[in-house]
Amino acid sequence: MKVFESIGLAVPQILLPAPQVDLRRWAVIACDQYTSDREYWQQLAQQVGEAPSTLQLIFPEVYLEDADAAERVAAIQQRMEAYLAEGLLQPQAPGFVLVERATPQVPVRHGLMVALDLECYDYSTGSTSLIRATEGTIVERLPPRIRVRRGAALELPHIMVLIDDPQRTVIEPLLRQKLPPLYDFELLGGAGHLRGYAVQRPALLQQVADALAALADPQGFRQRYPDHPEVLLYAMGDGNHSFATAKAIWQEIRSQIDDPALLARHPARYALVELVNLHDAGLEFEAIHRVLFDVDCDALCQQLQCYAAAQGMVCSLTPCADLASARQLAAQPLPGCHQLVANLAGRLYLLRFEGVRRTLPLATLQDFLDDFLQQQPWVGIDYIHGEDSVSRLASRPKRAGFYLPAISKHELFATIVRDGALPRKTFSMGHADEKRFYLEARALR
Repeated sequence: MKVFESIGLAVPQILLPAPQVDLRRWAVIACDQYTSDREYWQQLAQQVGEAPSTLQLIFPEVYLEDADAAERVAAIQQRMEAYLAEGLLQPQAPGFVLVERATPQVPVRHGLMVALDLECYDYSTGSTSLIRATEGTIVERLPPRIRVRRGAALELPHIMVLIDDPQRTVIEPLLRQKLPPLYDFELLGGAGHLRGYAVQRPALLQQVADALAALADPQGFRQRYPDHPEVLLYAMGDGNHSFATAKAIWQEIRSQIDDPALLARHPARYALVELVNLHDAGLEFEAIHRVLFDVDCDALCQQLQCYAAAQGMVCSLTPCADLASARQLAAQPLPGCHQLVANLAGRLYLLRFEGVRRTLPLATLQDFLDDFLQQQPWVGIDYIHGEDSVSRLASRPKRAGFYLPAISKHELFATIVRDGALPRKTFSMGHADEKRFYLEARALR
């Protein structure tokens, strides 16, 4: 495996389904989607039937708390071995894969399948590693994923990693090349279309590596982000916990290896990911809102005031007639203030924090919510896509909703460099049906 050590990049040997495999039924959506919707996964299982499918190789998170989790993990690993033995996955020549994804929302989004060095990744608070988490990593979410990956013969990633490439030097030049096609098909469930092209010529592999190295140049990085000398080349977009799982397994394996040559080239040291340029026109960031359940809204208001005062801030709630006027008020910038819209059992308010220290409004709110939920553990929280869903859920008694603004994708790297990892569920890379579908695989042995 060719490795470009200075930029944490490796050229993987990707496995793709054999020609006889029905790709529509092979490719399914990321396991961390539709986590409260068993019907979605049940219908998917009916659509797939007995056909070879990545559905048999993943653990949908909707089932994580079920009693048969251990049996499901064993079945996944057995099916991986069976697919390899039956020749259903075939190795390609070492190289990258250029991915073209059409979704119901955008005509095309581009990505590049590569392998990244887990030694260059550190998700801990204050990390300055080349690869960094964009959101807080919840270590309690890792054990189920670790059980799946430990001893697994394959990895199938839904990980999407962002690069900040405004001049479009890494992925976009490949679009002008005549590349051999690898796959071209419609995705299940109306989720769009997927095309893949082989990037295998040595000159093109070097071209990608050189462009990434230029982005990682310390002097150029300091010009873009003054006073921050530690280069951030790769920022986790989707699948941070899966990447953290790969890191945990590699740490286990690394501790048992004495041979430096094997350490440098062991397949478990690397993780297959899809690189996406932050500046790709098909990449959109969506807000993720919050809804509280079984909450006393009057007590919530009092706690907001007390928490703000304890943090040296001032908090106010101003009634609003409707969501449109509340959003208009919240969008008006005020120095030193964060403004949000709150829905307290159907009553709308402009929620304002004055004297804030955090960069993002969500960070200020989430700091409060973390404190509030710790004090009142019976209160539930859910992370919601779409304002309509927030309005529907939060308009009932004993519920509270908070409408969050979407973070600009162009501010992401600057915010990570300045503030470190963002609160969990800060943003979503598109809608649920725009998430990565499993297709490419890689051997871990």
